[in-house]
Amino acid sequence: MTVVTRFAPSPTGFLHIGGARTALFNWLFARHHGGTFLLRIEDTDRARSTEAAVEAILDGLKWLELGWDGDAVSQFERRGRHAEVAHQMMEAGHAYRCYASPEELEAMRAEQKAAGQPMRYDGRWRDRDPAEAPAGVSPVIRLKAPQEGETVLADHVQGEVRVQNAQLDDMVLLRADGTPTYMLSVVVDDHDMNVTHVIRGDDHLTNTFRQIQIYRAMGWDLPQFAHIPLIHGADGAKLSKRHGALGVDAYRDMGYLPEAVRNYLLRLGWGHGDDEIISTEQAVEWFDLGGIGRSPSRFDFAKLDNLNAHYMRLADDARLVGLIVPLIEAKSGAPVNSEARDLLTRAMPGLKQRAKTLVELADSAHFYVVARPLKMTDKAADLVTGEGAAVLAELAERLRPFDAWDAASIEAEVRQYAENKGLKLGKVAQPLRAALSGSTVSPPIFEVAELLGKTETLARIADIAQPR
Repeated sequence: MTVVTRFAPSPTGFLHIGGARTALFNWLFARHHGGTFLLRIEDTDRARSTEAAVEAILDGLKWLELGWDGDAVSQFERRGRHAEVAHQMMEAGHAYRCYASPEELEAMRAEQKAAGQPMRYDGRWRDRDPAEAPAGVSPVIRLKAPQEGETVLADHVQGEVRVQNAQLDDMVLLRADGTPTYMLSVVVDDHDMNVTHVIRGDDHLTNTFRQIQIYRAMGWDLPQFAHIPLIHGADGAKLSKRHGALGVDAYRDMGYLPEAVRNYLLRLGWGHGDDEIISTEQAVEWFDLGGIGRSPSRFDFAKLDNLNAHYMRLADDARLVGLIVPLIEAKSGAPVNSEARDLLTRAMPGLKQRAKTLVELADSAHFYVVARPLKMTDKAADLVTGEGAAVLAELAERLRPFDAWDAASIEAEVRQYAENKGLKLGKVAQPLRAALSGSTVSPPIFEVAELLGKTETLARIADIAQPR
């Protein structure tokens, strides 16, 4: 059997982080088995579906590098096929026309609610003669669901789940205007696309028992199901925007790398021993449905930050420069030329050790390429006034004739100057850091001086230092 999975989002908004995890699990399972990963856009809700949302979903999947096989399928464009199946079920006696008006159905639900009964369709047109149909009423087509026995689902995550068929009513397959419902469309599409494994959130578990009735009515083989627990916030509450229920594009804008987000989403509900850092290659090799837990996972930004920091340290320097240059340009309002890009690439080994996100990385790298004079933080400005300015002026005079311009030689010279003046190293190094970076925090300052070069280093000192 060739494994076929699918990701089937509704284009009513951004690609939610929970949806991204579902896509990842489907992608990994297909890749692990050498199978096929399909993308279906479930756009039957025409009032809420938008092209912008479709593009956001596609962009999110591309950024996460979860490539799908073949073209994305529009569910709405297959509505004729869905209606065809509904009529086939009616011809076979597994569906029927229901002429109950909206007012009748509302009254029925009100009575059930008042009696403390579950609100479900009572089957009033199930066995009624269509000749009794009222004039001028367009009927819906309903599934004639089994009323006795039970439906048993062997779920790869939830285990064996049973539902009494009496709890399942005769759901609508085609609306009065002839358009198919979501429940029908999903089943027909999964069957026609040869989907072998349906991996989705456990909020669909109830839907699955209803959809199984359609498979059986049509005599189709059931796919295998795996219903994944939902993601909760760190406090255990249902995931909301304050927890991280954002679109994938928001994580990209916050400066996370796609490989870090993939690793983090993988660990939200799936495990392989005690491994926390799992490369995509390892994930493809190891992923199976048995590793998915039954309990909701908890979203934790601190863990995501730590993972992202790890992947940033592993990332190619030139790639990181390409990712942060737009951020630097947006902040400075000036283009970063090729010479500045080269400087950032040489500085990257020191910069990327300390940043957790690309935004932090861009902020920490900005001083390397900003036009002089540097804008100082308040704390940095305090370090280069009075005694600090005098120290820098004297240090500049010592460095001016200096020939060996590498970090070790610069450090040795600064240490010798501090010793001669009876100063602790910090009394010299901290004003130097402020002059060269505009901040009290930077990579090792002697490495910074080496990277900036002698001319730029002395020019930055001269911008703020006044000789005695």
